Amino acid sequence: MKLVVVSAGLSSPSSTRLLADRLTAATRAAAGPARGDLQVQVVEVRDLATEIAQHLTAGFPPARLAAALDAVAAADALIAVTPVFAGSYSGLFKSFFDLLDKDALTGTPVLLGATGGTARHSLVTEHALRPLFSYLRALVLPTAVYAASEDWGEDGLAGRITRAGTELARSLPATTPDADTTAAVAAPRSPTGAITSLPPTAAATLTPFAERLAALRVD
Repeated sequence: MKLVVVSAGLSSPSSTRLLADRLTAATRAAAGPARGDLQVQVVEVRDLATEIAQHLTAGFPPARLAAALDAVAAADALIAVTPVFAGSYSGLFKSFFDLLDKDALTGTPVLLGATGGTARHSLVTEHALRPLFSYLRALVLPTAVYAASEDWGEDGLAGRITRAGTELARSLPATTPDADTTAAVAAPRSPTGAITSLPPTAAATLTPFAERLAALRVD
């Protein structure tokens, strides 16, 4: 069972990573010994900033970014946490998820989190993050956690983190697909290296759109 944590904090240490770690710990605690097979992988998006820019401009991912995208696509559950900039998720956070195939997170339970300097941004999880992951067809959990600067150390934040972690633990699949099946569905790539929702064999035999139009031409 694989839990992937995507943290888009820009500093080290960062409150974004702190929130991500606390959500992860709450999920582990709620899952308990019965889910001792739970493996956690953390993706620090700031460490991939150069690779993300290269992918956006060149059209194919460098190896380290490709591995991170594959990990997210193969996750049984996801925790995604971003800092707030100008009332929304950060551009780096959005750029990372822009590189995922639109079907990569279909049916994946996702716990959302965000951090900011003021409580005025507390609805960012609802007006920005939730629509993004709904578009990606993820199963977005009811409780999203926003942490303003004044929230740290407060019982209210601790309670929301515990509730969100419990929801994610209860959403974990009952069984884990075997390794061969996981490898077959994890972020397949087209012949050009781009992530695609089609398996490689299907992508290799894909009929170009121009040929399909030509077949419809009436002489």
